[in-house]
Amino acid sequence: MTTAFIHANIVDVIGGTVVSDSSVLVEDGVIREIGKELSIPSDAKVVDLAGKTMLPGLFNCHVHMCSDAGTGVREQISQAAKTIRGINNLKTLIHSGVTYIRDAGSPSYIDMDLHDAQIAGKILAPQMQTSGRCICMTGGHGHAEGREADGPDDCRKAAREQLKAGATWIKVMATGGVMTKGVEPGSAQLTEDELRAAVEEAHKVGAGAFTHAQGMEGIKNALRAGVDSIEHGFYMDDWCFDWMKEHNVFFVPTLAAPHWIKVNGTEAGIPDYMVRKVEKTMEAHKDTFRKAHKAGVKIALGTDAGTPFNHYDKTAFEAVLMVENGMTPMEAIQCGTIHAAELMRVKDTHGSVTIGKRADFAIFEQNPLDDINRLMDCAMTVLGGEIVFEK
Repeated sequence: MTTAFIHANIVDVIGGTVVSDSSVLVEDGVIREIGKELSIPSDAKVVDLAGKTMLPGLFNCHVHMCSDAGTGVREQISQAAKTIRGINNLKTLIHSGVTYIRDAGSPSYIDMDLHDAQIAGKILAPQMQTSGRCICMTGGHGHAEGREADGPDDCRKAAREQLKAGATWIKVMATGGVMTKGVEPGSAQLTEDELRAAVEEAHKVGAGAFTHAQGMEGIKNALRAGVDSIEHGFYMDDWCFDWMKEHNVFFVPTLAAPHWIKVNGTEAGIPDYMVRKVEKTMEAHKDTFRKAHKAGVKIALGTDAGTPFNHYDKTAFEAVLMVENGMTPMEAIQCGTIHAAELMRVKDTHGSVTIGKRADFAIFEQNPLDDINRLMDCAMTVLGGEIVFEK
């Protein structure tokens, strides 16, 4: 099938420019031509964007597709109900312009089943990469639905279990966190040797390894162990930044996660221990983001969607927070497109409006480069050349 998207203002995230009143010719889901005066086949479907702004489809590199984005209070519902919720959350992501995600942990390997359903075309969902159950120490952060492991051998086995189930990433828990009662974000958890064992198993089969890591000691353990991305990263110093640049390690800050906890607070039903931990760490988190950006660390966009009031239609709000903390709108958009595609190892096929790449687009009535808040208002989502959402 051939489709021509005409009269678009196309954001070139590689060159950092906007090409006005241009058109894109798509054949069989792939971008074949881009230009102002294309020769459009007579049998092509023509979509007139009438001056709307075209971006590559957005990435969200840290979501929990089966979570409810509620108060954070642990719930008792069936696996079937969680699966249905996941399907609805994936559809919501599509409706907000998100065409590619990395799931950062789902119960009972539901993420694997939904990934299979997405590939088979049985559900409307972004393309995705999955991690199964996070690997944590006994009683550590995420233990309620994660795979508890103690010692390098057990961590190695835990990683192998996730890979056997179909994971393309291994997620390890290097520190405590906000959402688990009785642990602290700054405290180290899995040791460097335990982390290394899991990371080695991921890398042996070409999978990635990423870590929930908020405190400095745990972050450094994870970096030395060889992880590919640091998630959250509340406390980092120049040693961390230098290591990350030298070893091509990405930072996925998830600024939105503590923001929504702080904004809603205990009045909305969020447990007081979560609010306390956010209030204690939030300024350090933002300060670390600003320093990492200034230092030239590679940053990719992820929201931690599913944490309290961190809803699936608000991926773009992470870009808003990035701009509030020192990035330009173009830099923030690059974090959610071409930089994220690099982290996800799909840069050759995704992440920019480029000839030969997959035709995944997010279309906006107005240009988010003029006001990053406009990124919150997606008018159309195109997945593999097909319009899958239109406001």
